[in-house]
Amino acid sequence: MIAKRTFIVTAALLLLTGVVVARVALRPAPVVLATNLENLPRQLGGYSGVDDRFPEEVYRVLNADMNLYRHYTDRSGNRLNLYIGYYGTAKGGRTGHNPYACLPGAGFAVVDTGTSLIGKVRSEGEVPVNYLRARNGGVSIVMLHWYQTAGNVVLDKGWKQNVERFWGRIARNRNDGAYVQVDMEAAEEAVPKTRQQLERFSEMVLDQLPRYWPVEK
Repeated sequence: MIAKRTFIVTAALLLLTGVVVARVALRPAPVVLATNLENLPRQLGGYSGVDDRFPEEVYRVLNADMNLYRHYTDRSGNRLNLYIGYYGTAKGGRTGHNPYACLPGAGFAVVDTGTSLIGKVRSEGEVPVNYLRARNGGVSIVMLHWYQTAGNVVLDKGWKQNVERFWGRIARNRNDGAYVQVDMEAAEEAVPKTRQQLERFSEMVLDQLPRYWPVEK
């Protein structure tokens, strides 16, 4: 009798799961109505930003709904780079590219990786983002990068974004997301200071980005 009840409950749960999955699959993916990211402030905490573009073949490979590539310069003339690639729900919410594969292809050797904890200006606590340093000859690229979804959810790993997007698709019929990267060239002795500078700048980006998150419907 117990085994029979267990079988019935299990079958009912499987049936319910199948119905939910089918309904989610049949819902049309929302379309991007406004990208908004281009309105991210060009003046951020003493930095002035100037928009730039990659070669067109790069954008074809990235295949994003929105690309923001901008150089920010502080009052001392130090320049860092911000890239945001946004992928709407219809495109699966994330890129298949990451710096661990792209940098070696450009001749850079990844020499250090780790995690930086970035404070969120408008809420308590910190969020982890990925730290990476790559080197080509005497030049190092110091980089912080992360995934972002639902406007203000910050994730350091792609699999975490996949989980978040899955629940977003069920609850809100939306699983869009973005890849965010800030980087800067640095001499060997300046790497620790450069990392700190990128961490402070990333805090400002995390504060602003939810306000300019794209609109889907």
